[in-house]
Amino acid sequence: MPQSYVRALDLPQVIPVFPLDRVILLPRGQLPLNIFEPRYLNMIDDAMAGDRIIGLVQPVGGTPALPGLSPVGCAGRITSFAETSDGRYLITLTGVSRFRIAAELPSKAPYRQVRAAFDAYEADLASPPEEPDFDRHAFLDALRNYLAHRSLDIDWETAESAPMEALVNSLSMALPFEPAEKQALLEAVSLLPRSEALIALMRIDAADGGDDASPSMQ
Repeated sequence: MPQSYVRALDLPQVIPVFPLDRVILLPRGQLPLNIFEPRYLNMIDDAMAGDRIIGLVQPVGGTPALPGLSPVGCAGRITSFAETSDGRYLITLTGVSRFRIAAELPSKAPYRQVRAAFDAYEADLASPPEEPDFDRHAFLDALRNYLAHRSLDIDWETAESAPMEALVNSLSMALPFEPAEKQALLEAVSLLPRSEALIALMRIDAADGGDDASPSMQ
């Protein structure tokens, strides 16, 4: 990521937010997005002209026209950008840090803006420490049962060798859990509790059925 942030104070206090249901972003995770609504095209234009930071937040409650915002989201930086011939933007958001919404601010822009409190999540800006208590065998066993139940497959060679953070966070972002479950994964205190929560969710889904199977993740 070209821009480096060391402290919470290095991040902008006011950021635009993009509410997306069943979608979370995690630090250093990469999320491709297809932007086509005019208000969000405007948001990307403004972000590209500034610090490229956008907050991804799950909607909760409210109305379809004005959904409520989950209290915790994750700020990402636009690290790739392309424009299609029909006017859409194809971007990649790379996760920087989670934040708590301190307040939603009045805005003349067509998109929503919040005052973001990053202090509680300053550890997101540091390189992840080694996690000696991570039980990769149990994690992969739960993942294998989950994927088999849903008739999904992944690159197992990569899964078996990937660093813990990349493995846990990418699956937390990609697997089709319910919004509240996604939010719980986002708000996990650190990586090890997130891995434990993810194992529990995968085991519950494999045992109880869950949603209909999704297309292959390869």
